[in-house]
Amino acid sequence: MKPKGIKSFLNEAGEISAFTGKFFKEAFLPPYEVNELLRQSFEIGYRSLPLVTLTAFIMGLVITIQSQPSMEAFGAESWLPSVVSVSLVREIVPVISALICAGKIGSGIGAELGSMNVTEQIDAMEVSGTNPFKYLVVTRVVSATLMLPMLILFADTISLYGAFIGVNMKQVISFHLFTNQVFEKLNFTDLLPSITKSFFFGFAIAIIGCYKGYTTRNGTEGVGKAANSAVVISTFAVFIIDLLAAQLAGIFHYL
Repeated sequence: MKPKGIKSFLNEAGEISAFTGKFFKEAFLPPYEVNELLRQSFEIGYRSLPLVTLTAFIMGLVITIQSQPSMEAFGAESWLPSVVSVSLVREIVPVISALICAGKIGSGIGAELGSMNVTEQIDAMEVSGTNPFKYLVVTRVVSATLMLPMLILFADTISLYGAFIGVNMKQVISFHLFTNQVFEKLNFTDLLPSITKSFFFGFAIAIIGCYKGYTTRNGTEGVGKAANSAVVISTFAVFIIDLLAAQLAGIFHYL
């Protein structure tokens, strides 16, 4: 990376950190925009549900179909529901769902706030006495932080149903037996880390999208760049958070 690129990267990292600090300062001070928070929760959570549902079902189905020949080769086909469920819940579903949300939610927030910025709607809110940061940024970040774990919990359930369909493509297994085999190996310690890091996924996706939209410049061209860079940076942030979470989980496992 060239020195100029390093300087630009560090400057942006510092600006995002300052933006995050401002969020924590504003989030705990009244007044609280409860109605806007609920509206954003509906937009971020409910509107993302169809895409997350379809993705989770396909993930469960495909991972099961792809894993079946390998399990057969080792004579461990009966372990298929247990192995697939652990891999789905621990890693695959949270990360892929977060990446899907980074594309949908991150770009949507970046484009929406960017459009409001270049059309001077944010300035108009300040003139009218409304705190635009609290109304636009805090509500979206809190909503995404709360909604993403719920989406991932729902996606876990749908992906396991997809895995059940995948198992029954080659063999006949009852749903009762499938769930018994799944929960024989899957426990709360597998679910807790994935849900915990999903809070950080939601926060990172929303704060980056808000930052990019809130600081948009150069008119409509800047709006497109804001939406695009929000997706790229939030995707990168998801992988970094997942790496850190995996390292911490490994440390606590050996303690």
